[in-house]
Amino acid sequence: MFVRIVKMGFTPEKVTTFLTMFDNKKAAIRNFEGCELLELYRDKTNPNVFFTYSYWKTEQDLENYRNSVLFKTVWASTKVLFNQQPEAWSVDKTVSLP
Repeated sequence: MFVRIVKMGFTPEKVTTFLTMFDNKKAAIRNFEGCELLELYRDKTNPNVFFTYSYWKTEQDLENYRNSVLFKTVWASTKVLFNQQPEAWSVDKTVSLP
């Protein structure tokens, strides 16, 4: 299992715009080939900071998504709302206890 974690900080007045955009695109992202899970988290102490967790079958599946029109459209609309540089991590899930 390949996991992508992205931390994004938004200008406070742009948070609602981001949440609406995410709500409109989440099904398309989740249904992209190779995506097995998509989650959005909000920081408890800073409500302008969000994290996406997406699980991918393979690294190539994530790369295919990152090179897709869907990603390019979503990212172009999202990055203009940031108030800080986004951070991203690609990790392999090693243990999961349901």
